[in-house]
Amino acid sequence: MSRSEQTFEDLKSYFRSHSKIREQRPHMSKVHSVCWNANGCHLASGSFDKTVAVYALERDRFVKNNVFRGHTASVDQLCWHKTNPDQFSTASGDKTVRIWDIRVGKCVSVTNTKGENINIAWSPDGKTIAVGNKEDLITFIDTRTNKIRVEEPFSFEVNEISWNNTNDLFFLTNGMGCMHVLSYPSLEHQMTLKAHPANCICIEFGPTGKYFATGSADAQVSLWDANELACLRMISRLEWPVRTISFSHDERLIASASEDLLIDIAYTETGERVTDIHVDASTFTVAWHPKQYLLAYACDEKETIGDRRRDVGNVKIFGFPE
Repeated sequence: MSRSEQTFEDLKSYFRSHSKIREQRPHMSKVHSVCWNANGCHLASGSFDKTVAVYALERDRFVKNNVFRGHTASVDQLCWHKTNPDQFSTASGDKTVRIWDIRVGKCVSVTNTKGENINIAWSPDGKTIAVGNKEDLITFIDTRTNKIRVEEPFSFEVNEISWNNTNDLFFLTNGMGCMHVLSYPSLEHQMTLKAHPANCICIEFGPTGKYFATGSADAQVSLWDANELACLRMISRLEWPVRTISFSHDERLIASASEDLLIDIAYTETGERVTDIHVDASTFTVAWHPKQYLLAYACDEKETIGDRRRDVGNVKIFGFPE
């Protein structure tokens, strides 16, 4: 048995005894985004209910720590500072970008932008936040002054945005199945990579910098070499558009989710299925812990109260020991 095969079998064996799911219900409406901080001590979730909940991870469970209020519309996406474990930023339909600090328990900066923001990325060097709005305008904010550095309009549908790990390239996924690669900070177009035959929805860079991946409306995940910008393989077990993807801390695993009633967890090196998580509704956000095999996620679950159906607003973590 090769080392790769052994690792694959080891991972399958690991999840046979680490598949317990813990749950919190901090929100009144559906959860759009979950994300771990740099040291893995805290998880945050952003919701249609205009709030962000932050949880503390304790040995084999997680507990609600604080709820952050201030946005006047849905919190569509959030991300933590890449190295400072106390700060996260949020993109909202209220046309503002906010930075929050969990030490002081409140918002520490607000930047007004031109449109309803739907996606956000924080640069690896921590100096810039990029947000994209519904009109396909990307706004770059200097985090030292909280002022807008540049606004870059695009003539195509921009779905998700990301820096590479070395901070010198900026990626956008678009509605035609392509990735646009820009140099950073000059934002000059370097190349367009054809990733999928259908809408390219999400993009994620692995923590070690070896891989990145995209998810598409064709229900496939494409895995790429981050240095060569070459496609290595496709993972195609889901049947619905891939809405969210996440690499584990060591990049051995990649999780992907959609309207399918399962979250697929694949072995990155071969694309084979390691395990899956059965869910009761569409999953729009997944995030691996930065140091261990714990996967946070949120589904569009509903509950019936009387004759009314309402969002459950829950957040779950998979991977605790049985």
